[in-house]
Amino acid sequence: MALTLGWEEWVKLPKLGLPAILGKTDTGAKTSALHAIAIEQFGPIAKPRVRFVVQPWPERPDVEIVCSAPLADRRDITSSSGETELRWVINTEMGVGDAQWPVEMSLTDRRAMRYRMLIGRTALPEGARVDPSHSFLQPQLSYDLYSHARDEALSRRPLRIALLTMARNSYSAKRLVEAAEARDHVVEVIETRRCYMNINANKPEVCYAGKALPRFDAVISRIGNPITAYGAAVVRQFALTGAFCINTAEAILASRDKLYAHQVLARAGVATPVTTFARSPDDVDHVIKIVGGAPLVVKLVQGSQGRGVVLTETAQAARSVIGAFQDLEADILVQEFIGEAKGTDLRCFVIGGKVVGAMLRRAAPGEFRANLHRGASPETVKLSRQEREIAIRAARCLGLEVAGVDLLRSRDGPKVLEVNSSPGLEGIERVTGDDIASRIISHAEERLGHARSWRRKKLMAVI
Repeated sequence: MALTLGWEEWVKLPKLGLPAILGKTDTGAKTSALHAIAIEQFGPIAKPRVRFVVQPWPERPDVEIVCSAPLADRRDITSSSGETELRWVINTEMGVGDAQWPVEMSLTDRRAMRYRMLIGRTALPEGARVDPSHSFLQPQLSYDLYSHARDEALSRRPLRIALLTMARNSYSAKRLVEAAEARDHVVEVIETRRCYMNINANKPEVCYAGKALPRFDAVISRIGNPITAYGAAVVRQFALTGAFCINTAEAILASRDKLYAHQVLARAGVATPVTTFARSPDDVDHVIKIVGGAPLVVKLVQGSQGRGVVLTETAQAARSVIGAFQDLEADILVQEFIGEAKGTDLRCFVIGGKVVGAMLRRAAPGEFRANLHRGASPETVKLSRQEREIAIRAARCLGLEVAGVDLLRSRDGPKVLEVNSSPGLEGIERVTGDDIASRIISHAEERLGHARSWRRKKLMAVI
């Protein structure tokens, strides 16, 4: 049976998170129009989107829904009053009763109008007709749906996410973009070193390529070790603009400073290999004694992916390596060697206080460092309850919401070797088969959802 609409009808726009809006049917208008304010275009040029705020309830302007949709066009549209306006035009879906179909819709400020939506003739599905003498020929809805709708229906909206990285073509960067776009978000990949900051109390900004960046909902940082301090400053600046940073600048700095990280973990009672730190050549023998003698590990305080880590088999070799680093005035840690680990470690991927994946990394023949960048091979592994708990505690102690916690299996139980604030995704996803990238995006959604819940609670309290 063909769809028949009255001159006014309740409709729903599910992809915009609008469960009910009162529309006026006007076959004299070609293009439909939706009330929208605070309109902005964003996203890549090849796949642009537009974000806007809808106030669907004329008598309740405090009820605001933030929406986003693919941008179809931007063109001049003439209203029934003869006024021409340049409008954004979007693609979305409209529903009436049990029927739902794609529509093209222009965005304009209709605050002065009784109807927050105008249904033009091109929005009508094939075979539909309009009876201008009747209204509400289809099932009626109510604005009460905004107070009783599930949180997800109201809060789910595409997010604008900044991905800070030095390697936009890396597996991790590509997977994060892919996972975000699959959930209808927009990710803008930003090279950290090209960011610069306008630091002021009134309007802090992050600038890039000659202009201020727009406000982002969330920032995912994958900062390379060579620019840790600068990258952390950029993350801190994004936080000043109001963006949710999945890992804060303070947490990133804490994890990158191996000395400080070990001190924080020790204060919290988290087991780590016995570790020492010294500068004077006169203390080398005592340092070697503290960690149980050779073999032992010497590592730079600032290092990543196994760089600056040396295994010394004898006390004499240890003295030589430590002396060489001290001559270069490099800050180093001297650490006990956990021989029973036999060239393996555990990488535990922690997101939001939960271990979401783990793998065992086995060092290449002749190598003691179990870093994948050093040729280690990843394997599936089942963690013990104790290993899960220590990984979660380590990430929490350093303030990281997303972390790669590396553990060693010692005869005394698991010990934290290192905590990484920018863990790679390739190894863990391929070994476990889990979509870790989507879990990171989901965590951002959850955190931002909590931040927006005040509006829903307030609305439900007054209706």
